[in-house]
Amino acid sequence: MASPPRGSPRPTSPLARPAPARRAFPTRLAVLGVAALAAFLAGAYVGRPGDDPARAAAQAFADAWARGDYPAMREQLAPAARRRATQQRLERTYRDAARVLTLVEVQAGRVGEPREDGTVQVPVRLRTRIFGTLSGRLALPTAAEGDGAGVEWRAQHVFPGLRRGEKLARTTSLPPRADIQARDGTPLAKGEARLSELGALAAEIAGRVGPAPPERAAELAARGVPTGAPVGLTGLERQFDRELAGTPGGVLEAGGRVLASVEPRRGRAVRTTIDPQVQRAAVEALAGRFGGIAVLRPSDGEVLGLAGIAYSAPQPPGSTFKIVTLAAALEFGVARPRSRYPIETAATLEGVRLENAHGEACGGSLRVSFAESCNSVFAPLGAKLGAKRLVAAAEAFGFNVQPSLAGAARSTIPAAAEIGDDLALGSTAIGQGKVLATPLLMAQIAAAIGQDGVLTSPTLRKGDDTSRTRATSPRTARTVARYMRSVVKSGTGVGAAIPGVKVAGKTGTAELRDTVNDDPDPTDPNPAPVDDVTDTDAWFTAFAPAGDPRVAVAVMLVGQGAGGETAAPVAKLVLQRALAD
Repeated sequence: MASPPRGSPRPTSPLARPAPARRAFPTRLAVLGVAALAAFLAGAYVGRPGDDPARAAAQAFADAWARGDYPAMREQLAPAARRRATQQRLERTYRDAARVLTLVEVQAGRVGEPREDGTVQVPVRLRTRIFGTLSGRLALPTAAEGDGAGVEWRAQHVFPGLRRGEKLARTTSLPPRADIQARDGTPLAKGEARLSELGALAAEIAGRVGPAPPERAAELAARGVPTGAPVGLTGLERQFDRELAGTPGGVLEAGGRVLASVEPRRGRAVRTTIDPQVQRAAVEALAGRFGGIAVLRPSDGEVLGLAGIAYSAPQPPGSTFKIVTLAAALEFGVARPRSRYPIETAATLEGVRLENAHGEACGGSLRVSFAESCNSVFAPLGAKLGAKRLVAAAEAFGFNVQPSLAGAARSTIPAAAEIGDDLALGSTAIGQGKVLATPLLMAQIAAAIGQDGVLTSPTLRKGDDTSRTRATSPRTARTVARYMRSVVKSGTGVGAAIPGVKVAGKTGTAELRDTVNDDPDPTDPNPAPVDDVTDTDAWFTAFAPAGDPRVAVAVMLVGQGAGGETAAPVAKLVLQRALAD
C-alpha cells in the first residue's frame, strides 16, 4: 500500500473517525468501535518494542508503511524475504493495492508480543476514498537473524486477513451524475443525457461529458473512478466534476470473499453563478464569431456569463492593456494626472516608429491620450517605466497567475529580463509584443478598477468565498476609472455608451501581423487596401455603472478589426442585458 497521493485530504486528528456504516466486513476486519478505538490509541503508550528484535522489526516495518517509505520497509525484511521480493516488486505490490483500495492514509498502532510461531500482530487503520476507514490486525511473521530479526514478508501482507495467493480486487459503481443549475435554479445540465430546457444556450456553458483524457488518469484513479467512465471534460461539467460525479460505490473482494462494500452516493446539485439572461446575451452577441465574452459581478467575482473562448485561448490584448500601463505609470510616479504630451502620429523607439491607429495624431493631457488610445504616448511611458515595474504591475493585476477555474488558461507577460529593448517594452506597454490575455482576466481587471483597485478571483459557484488582492492603490484606481469613463464619453469607446448609464471602458485593437502592405503583388489586378485587412483582434472591456459597478465585461473578437468599431457595440448589448436584472 502506498502513502497518500499528493493533494489527498489529511485528517484533522491523528485518528480520523470511522466512516458511517453501510459496509459488510468479515469479523476479522471490522470498523473500530469505541472500545476498539480506545485500545488502538492506548497501544501508543503500552507494549513498546523495547529490546525484543521481532517486535522492533515489525514495528519499524509498520511505521515505514504508514510513511510510505518502501526502502525502509524492505530493510526490515528477513534475508529470505529480501531474496524473494525486490524493491520494485514490493513497491508495485503496495501501489497496486493502494489503487484498488483508493487508499488515502495508513495508520499503524503499536505491535503486540510475538506469538510462539514468531508472528507479531500490528493494529492498522486504512483510510480509503470509497470504503471509508478499514481496520484490522496485520499478522506479520518474523524470523531470527543473528542478534536481530526480520519480517518474513509475502504479498498477502498488504492487507489484514488476506490469505496466501489472494489478491485484492474492486468492482466500482457510479451514482447518477448530479444536476448543474443556473443562479436562479434553472437546470443547465441534468439527467444522464445532460439536457436543459435552455437548449444550446445551456450547452455553451455547461460543457461536455465523456471518457477522461490520459492526463487525468492518475487523479481519477485516486478517486476510484473506473477507466472509461464519463467525466466532465469542459465548462461547468469540468469545473465541478468531483461534486457532480458523487462518491463511487464498490465491492472489495479477495479470493471470492467480500471484504467490504459500500453503495454509491450521488452528489448534490451545484448552484452556479451563471445568469441565463446574461449568458443568452453573451452567446447571441458573439453571434457565432470566433472570440470570447466574459461577464462578472465586480463585488464578488461571480461569473454571470461566458461565451466562446472567454478563458481558454489567450490573445494579444492590444490597448486594453493600457489600463495596466496607466495604473503602473501613476503608481510609480512616471506620469501624473496633470502630465501633458506632444501631439504626434507616432513614437520612435530604438529607431522604429510605433504609429497610432490609422496614423492619427493625438496627445495632450494624459486623460485625453488614454481616451484616444495614443500609442505615441503609452509606448514611451512603458519604456520609461522599465520592464521590472511594468511586469510587477501586470502580475498584480493577474498576469502569470493560474486562474481558479478548471481549464482556464493563464494570461501571460514575459519576465522582465526576457522582454528586451525599449522597442519591445513599448510594444508590451500597448498590449502587443508577447503579452497574451483572456477576456476573463480583462473583465477582472476592469472590475478591479471599479472596485478601487481590488482584484477578485472569479468563481462559478454561487455564494462562494473568493480571494481578493490589491492590484493598485484606491487613488490610482479612481483616476483610471475616470479616464475609462472618458473613453466611452468622448474617446474610442463611444460605441458602448448607454443612455442614462455611466459606462467606463477601454478599447483595444491588437495586430496579429503587420497590416502594412509593404510588398504588394504587382500581378494582382485588385490589391486589397490596407484598411480592408482584418488581421486584428477587436477588444473592449468595461464596468458599469461607474462609481457603483454591478457588472464588468470583456469582449474579444478574433480578426474582427478595431475594438471601438466592433467590440464596443457588442459589449453594450451585454451590459444592457446584465444591468436590466
